Amino acid sequence: MQKIGHLIDGTLVEATSGNTGPVYDPSTGVETGRVALASVTEVDAAVTSAETAFEEWGQTSLARRTKLMISFRNLVVANADEIARRLTAEHGKVMDDARGEVARGIENIEFACGLTDALKGAYSEQASNGVDVHTVRQPLGVVAGITPFNFPAMVPMWMFPNAVACGNTFILKPSERDPSAPLYVAELFQEAGFPAGVLNVVNGDKLAVDRLLEHPKVKAISFVGSTPIARYVYSTATSHGKRAQALGGAKNHMLVLPDADIEMAADAAVSAAYGSAGERCMAISVVVAVGDVGDRLVEAIKIRMEKLIIGSGTDPSSEMGPLITAQARDRVAGYIQAGFEAGCELVVDGRDQRFEGGGFFLGVTLLDRVTTDMSVYTDEIFGPVLAVVRADTYADGVDMIRSNPYGNGAAIFTRDGGAARQFQRDADAGMVGVNVPIPVPVGYHSFGGWKDSAFGDTTMYGPEGLRFYTRPKVITSRWPDPATSSVDLGFPRNN
Repeated sequence: MQKIGHLIDGTLVEATSGNTGPVYDPSTGVETGRVALASVTEVDAAVTSAETAFEEWGQTSLARRTKLMISFRNLVVANADEIARRLTAEHGKVMDDARGEVARGIENIEFACGLTDALKGAYSEQASNGVDVHTVRQPLGVVAGITPFNFPAMVPMWMFPNAVACGNTFILKPSERDPSAPLYVAELFQEAGFPAGVLNVVNGDKLAVDRLLEHPKVKAISFVGSTPIARYVYSTATSHGKRAQALGGAKNHMLVLPDADIEMAADAAVSAAYGSAGERCMAISVVVAVGDVGDRLVEAIKIRMEKLIIGSGTDPSSEMGPLITAQARDRVAGYIQAGFEAGCELVVDGRDQRFEGGGFFLGVTLLDRVTTDMSVYTDEIFGPVLAVVRADTYADGVDMIRSNPYGNGAAIFTRDGGAARQFQRDADAGMVGVNVPIPVPVGYHSFGGWKDSAFGDTTMYGPEGLRFYTRPKVITSRWPDPATSSVDLGFPRNN
């Protein structure tokens, strides 16, 4: 039974609180470890370590920060398969998905490696006679990140590389459901040569979260998770005078027009809805079939679903793994039943598929003729369930997206450039795809939704991450007139 502790002040430490939580292998249902749940004292120790480290790290040269970040990037690349293995062991996602998660995290480390250029300030000479004005960006101090179970390696790498490159010190509170991968990434960070205390990891539950939200030495909080918790994190953090960015849930729509390439759209719908068992905030959960495309599209999706291989993430042939816990599996199954009782058509019922062993598996589900008042449409299911809603026109489909309280991502599938261009303007979401079902931005852009999918005025990573983890300072300076200088400058006044 693996014991998973904390990383505080550069050292792996075991729990002292006496409280632990279970960690499972979702493909077998077997408990494989116990994770420490931090006490207030342990959280405070991490904050003290980070505060002490900031005194030196905040003054460290950009050249040294960059050198260490490049070393960290190289270690993550060299150990990508080991990180992926740990992801699969505790989350259950298949190895291809796990490797993809690591790759997207590396993109953000690489962006952080280039912050020497992005951190350059602005300078205005002779703003007035003898007056110069320049702007610099300075770190905040101790900042923290609270990250979800579905991307336990990638989402922390959305946060701490940029925060640390900007000169801050960072405290990571990962999900207690799959903590091994982020802790291992933090060990690689230490191996790269960063000073002790620049990155601390405290595992824990709500007690640890609340302490970070209220601690007076923590200057900013980054969060990714469900909308109710995002709203709580944002309101609590800001009420304690902190900066906060809190990304919440989603109900991502994929609008398919009658002229779309049906094969392409069906492939995209299946991969975007069922990849990682649907446990992705950018998963497509609603397909809006416009006009007469519905029957052809549903049949094409159904054919592809029947070929999906569901099994252990360690099996190279598996295309989808289990859900994270038995409770998650049962909750998703409850939504399928609710959809059936509400009157939608169960084209494929994932509950019909049987799996050997004790894992948290559920088959893929396709619901057709869903209406916008059904819970399978209104709620974020976070599982392998795809709902198809029929719409008469493009305008009807756009109205659905606008009326939905979430605004994370939206996609359109069409061959018509004019329709695609119009959709970019009409879609009420922070990230939009054109013939791309999951429009997650690359590391040098920024990630974030609208409406109930995000709280705060900055999105995450990329240029917006830089803005979140620094604050501007404007310096105005006046120097004596050269004519009054005791040094002969060799030129007349006003030259």
